[in-house]
Amino acid sequence: MNASKTENVIYSKKRWSILLIVVLSIFMSTLDGSIVNVALPTMAKSLHVTSGAVAWVVSVYLIAISATMLLFGRLGDIWGKTTIFLFGIALFTVGSLLCGITYSFQVLLIARVIQAIGAAGMMANSQGIITHVFPPNERGRALGLSGTFVALGSLAGPSLGGIIIAYTSWEYIFWINVPVGIVVFLLGLKLLPHAGQKIDEKVDLAGALLFITTIVLLFGALGQIQSVGLESPLIWVSLIITLILFIIFLRVESKTKMPLLELTLFQNKWFSVSILCGFISFIAIFCSNIVMPFYLQDILSFSPGQAGIFLSIYPLILALTAPISGYLSDKIGSEILTLAGLTLTSLGLFLMSTLNEHPSYVAMGIFVALMSLGNGLFQSPNTSLIMSTLPKNKLGIGGGINAFVRNLGMICGITLATTILYGCMSSKLGYRVNDFVAGQNSVFIFGMHAVYLTAAGICLAGVIITVFRLFSRKKEQS
Repeated sequence: MNASKTENVIYSKKRWSILLIVVLSIFMSTLDGSIVNVALPTMAKSLHVTSGAVAWVVSVYLIAISATMLLFGRLGDIWGKTTIFLFGIALFTVGSLLCGITYSFQVLLIARVIQAIGAAGMMANSQGIITHVFPPNERGRALGLSGTFVALGSLAGPSLGGIIIAYTSWEYIFWINVPVGIVVFLLGLKLLPHAGQKIDEKVDLAGALLFITTIVLLFGALGQIQSVGLESPLIWVSLIITLILFIIFLRVESKTKMPLLELTLFQNKWFSVSILCGFISFIAIFCSNIVMPFYLQDILSFSPGQAGIFLSIYPLILALTAPISGYLSDKIGSEILTLAGLTLTSLGLFLMSTLNEHPSYVAMGIFVALMSLGNGLFQSPNTSLIMSTLPKNKLGIGGGINAFVRNLGMICGITLATTILYGCMSSKLGYRVNDFVAGQNSVFIFGMHAVYLTAAGICLAGVIITVFRLFSRKKEQS
């Protein structure tokens, strides 16, 4: 017992250094989910593939993370969070190196899967490590900071990617992770808490296999909709099999003593509602993230560097807003801020749907700023709401579910945006397309308008849910 207390005191003194290691690692892993967005047109030309095909560089990364996140969270509970976290950093760094040295599209996709599996190892155990080293009175602030870096990593990618491409080549988007990954790994070996003894528990292999198969099959089918069309029998067969597998997975988890997914957490309606709101916000934002780089470069003829500089509006405002929203949430409550945040995001997305081939750049910057301000007001308070609904011994599990749902929202946003974009373009042209069509700018604008209006509508649904949460929680408290 004394040894345990001494260890806690030691890690308490190093807790902010440990937090720095954790947020750097999750910033890298989330950054790589979006940093390639602005590079997609350049990569498509370099690798001789269509813009529809090159979108898989983004999608396969998020699919692999989503499929393995819960498994690595469970392995962290058994083998030690630090062990799995360090393994994740090492694998992510190796995957980044492989991404940068290949000129084969197929090998690049395999390297992205390796990268993603490493990222899942980091992301699944980051909140558990923070919970271990921070006392309860500082834990919320630390988790909020980690959530801010997750959002910053997701949203800073396009701007940073554009700047890198402007002065180097697309390979450096991946190579930049290698020295950072090595430094973070070495610091982690020195500072992170000891993994402790391995717990004598079994991994829910049946549940893990079912879950991974379900996620890969689901998003594989969704990713092919824009290529083969929603009327394809293969798509519907895949979706039906996915539904059956997911039902089997839920039954297996409900009967397993040590399940991969803690289903009882969803019995807390405020946890479920807050998770749903976060899911909705990431769908809406990533609809914009995947379309905006093509609009700037193909329609407005921005260079990658110019596109990156313009897109930097989003992470800069987010970086300024998120800490303030975290502070305000302690003063006035999280519900009001999340409502204001989603409302502003909805407004920004709707205004983006009014853009054309000759926009006012000032107005466009204001629209992007509104989306960023809204997301900055929403993310940290919503994460705080999610974690506040959990008992202390479930913070790590809840954080893992939150991270999984976040990535689920990202891949759903990408899939939805590309499906709507190319579906509308195909409808307008009278034949199926899955790429930008030169000389048909108005057709792309038509599809882009549909994407932004859909994203605004989804976000508005989140506003309605948040209004329900606000008044229901006030009624409970009174």
